[in-house]
Amino acid sequence: MSERVIPLIDQRLHRRAATVPAQAVAPTGLLGDALGRPLRDLRISVTDRCNFRCSYCMPKEVFDKDYQYLPHGALLSFEEITRVARVFAAHGVQKIRLTGGEPLLRKNLEILVEQLAALRTTEGLPLDLTLTTNGSLLTRKAKALKAAGLQRVTVSLDGLDDTVFRAMNDVDFPVAEVLAGIEAAQAAGLGPIKVNMVVKKGTNDDQILPMARHFKGTGIVLRFIEYMDVGATNGWRMDEVLPSAELIERLQRELPLVPLDPTAPGETAERWAYADGSGEIGVISSVTQAFCGDCNRARLSTEGQLYLCLFATEGHDLRHLIRGGASDAELASAIGAIWQGRDDRYSQLRASLPPETGEGKRRVEMSYIGG
Repeated sequence: MSERVIPLIDQRLHRRAATVPAQAVAPTGLLGDALGRPLRDLRISVTDRCNFRCSYCMPKEVFDKDYQYLPHGALLSFEEITRVARVFAAHGVQKIRLTGGEPLLRKNLEILVEQLAALRTTEGLPLDLTLTTNGSLLTRKAKALKAAGLQRVTVSLDGLDDTVFRAMNDVDFPVAEVLAGIEAAQAAGLGPIKVNMVVKKGTNDDQILPMARHFKGTGIVLRFIEYMDVGATNGWRMDEVLPSAELIERLQRELPLVPLDPTAPGETAERWAYADGSGEIGVISSVTQAFCGDCNRARLSTEGQLYLCLFATEGHDLRHLIRGGASDAELASAIGAIWQGRDDRYSQLRASLPPETGEGKRRVEMSYIGG
């Protein structure tokens, strides 16, 4: 087995200044990128901190006690985030997902949720407001989040076996507390709940069937995610990817499945229903089956950097506009021009990129902009 080399490159330093274009880009709700893809989904990272050290996201050997997190003054305030979100909604965004790090570590997050819940789409409808969490703090936070206006949660859970799960999160956190958090979210009405499982071949792929059995018939949608080459610190290798097609074959032997149509354009998960009508699962195949063609997602880092792809190598600095006196119209023009120039499709090109380009060594970390 080859030795893993983890390059220590801080992608937070790789950014370009967002500028106000000479030709105004007024928000019409119909913004398209260079490949004709609309802007519909905004993922907002509210913190770069996490209380887990999952090997595929924030490995302990990099994110140790000496790791320098962003200072509080560098983070966008709740009011700044809400202002940016309002501009994105005017450009056509219909869904906002709060991410991290672990978003529930951001103090008083319910205040931000309440502010975002007051925003409206160009059709005058409430935004689809969701949050992704590791579930560790849900028992304490679920009711307050629901009361503030959060609609749904997605919980990351990589196995039911306590030994496997503790090894995956690498901080000895028990699976029972995450399951209790999921129950608290259900009781609070934060649904339909989705559970995301990142599958690493040889590490937790023996948990596929136990996870499916556990959540089958509960109304919770379990989604299996191929282990991705996001960032540079997780030591990614293709031989640790379990293709979704193989995963579906494993499930079919015990739990017959039938394919379902997508619920919305740009949906990342391929949907499958249990043949007995007891619910559904999803598979996210960003390694073996790229879905760049209809990707409609933008990502905003906790310090105001706009990323156009999960595999981006640099962001566009909106914070200097936000704090530099730019009007909403100027901010909208800057965002519009950035999106119009977007031609990212890394997953489609992955196989054709030569290793010597070092493409994998420069990408932004998932812990910084969320999944």
